[in-house]
Amino acid sequence: MNGRGTVTDRRTVLRAATGTALLAAGPAGCADAGRTAHAPERPGPAGSPSGAGRAGGPDRPAPAPRRFPGQPVQIDHGPRNRPQVALTFHGEGDPALAGRILADAERAGARLTVLAVGTWLDAHPRMARRILDGGHDLGNHTQSHLDINALGEDQAYAEITGCAERLRRLTGSIGTWFRPSRSRYATPLVQDLARRAGYPHVLAHDVDSLDATATGVAAVTRKVAGELRDGAVVSLHLGRPDTVAALPLLLTEIARRRLRAVTATELLS
Repeated sequence: MNGRGTVTDRRTVLRAATGTALLAAGPAGCADAGRTAHAPERPGPAGSPSGAGRAGGPDRPAPAPRRFPGQPVQIDHGPRNRPQVALTFHGEGDPALAGRILADAERAGARLTVLAVGTWLDAHPRMARRILDGGHDLGNHTQSHLDINALGEDQAYAEITGCAERLRRLTGSIGTWFRPSRSRYATPLVQDLARRAGYPHVLAHDVDSLDATATGVAAVTRKVAGELRDGAVVSLHLGRPDTVAALPLLLTEIARRRLRAVTATELLS
């Protein structure tokens, strides 16, 4: 299923997917499942469609991290009194699948937050520009997606700053958010290191789609739909075929509940 089926098919799958919530949740954080190797892309010259000279390049930097007064250092949801949710994506995997997710969201008027892995940006530098040009947030999900909470101080800081420097090179900014790799939450040490690197807040999440481990579109859709509420921050993955197929169903459910899918920056603003 790719989101282009008939209305009847979509409703049928959605009813089946949202019928009951999962009884138990799997481990939080990102997993390696679904990773695919791809040949690196060559970044275009400044001023070209993929170069740094376009809007958001060094001459006109992409949005920088913001401090949100009254919010904790580690944020896992937005205001519970506004009908908005943030769909946040681990930025790694097949760029063709990522492009489909971005395009489907844009057709529905939704804006996403992509937390990119630095090695993915090295292999596919055009994706940084594609994400920003679609009106989405782009942030930092560490350089090589290690278990950052288990690393020593120097190595953990290098993971954060390594991705930050790649984002700065590609967009003129270190990105709007930092999210720890392989964990829903950052330890106090990692929070301090993120702040040292220039990120006032760590973006956690309160709804885990389990799309990195769940089997089938219905499981992903049911898990998210069962936990959606005002202010939710949902964790998803760009490089998963089931996520590509589930996204149109989730966007339909979000609209049915009269919610809006916005960037994490807009959710907290």
